[in-house]
Amino acid sequence: MRQIVLDTETTGIEPRDGHRIIEIGCVELVRRQLTQRHYHVYLNPEREIDIEATQVHGMTWDGLKDQPLFAQVADDFLAFVEGSELLIHNAPFDVGFINAELERLNQQLGQARYGRLEDYCQIFDTLAYARRRHPGQRNSLDALCKRYHVDNTGRTLHGALLDSEILADVYLRMTGGQTALSLGQDEEEQQNTLVDVHLSRRPVQRQGGDLPIYYAQAEELAAHQAKLAQLEAQSGACLWLAQESSV
Repeated sequence: MRQIVLDTETTGIEPRDGHRIIEIGCVELVRRQLTQRHYHVYLNPEREIDIEATQVHGMTWDGLKDQPLFAQVADDFLAFVEGSELLIHNAPFDVGFINAELERLNQQLGQARYGRLEDYCQIFDTLAYARRRHPGQRNSLDALCKRYHVDNTGRTLHGALLDSEILADVYLRMTGGQTALSLGQDEEEQQNTLVDVHLSRRPVQRQGGDLPIYYAQAEELAAHQAKLAQLEAQSGACLWLAQESSV
């Protein structure tokens, strides 16, 4: 499966108020492995940027006036993402802005040349997934970095490509299995610490003969192999299968 982790930066928060995209950043995953292929572009939004948005990403219109317009990169962007599953944190926000840009292009051309982003890709909202997985907890990208121990120390300002790279790490850890044990911790401890569990050994005192040995039945072995095959398909590598094949 080909997946594209996508993020955008914008002039404000509402495309219906005329706000525009100023940066698109994408990184590619194939079979849950980063391929080093990416798509990244800054855009001239043809309008001023809200001061609140500049405080988030640090960009101004004066610094973007020499960048291409969305119309100039639309075909290259769609060619890069077409046929993939897009992984987006708070997908309605980014998808809404991209669809607004595509609709603006259609109006300029006087024809419905471009469809909606959903016509080119599947959309997976990592924020919605995180909320289902961690109900009642903070699920911003920064909060997920703490929870899954992803290094985001370079994220002093938001940037579409950097945030896509960080989200790719978070997504792989969030969907790849358990990485921490809560053991009754409160939310803040769960987000900031990885529990290190030390098991002490002590001899078991028992009376009677030898312990009985129960061997796996054929259907249990088949279920075990099916689960390993599922892990292999999801992660691209399964250590248990590798160990069994070497025995």
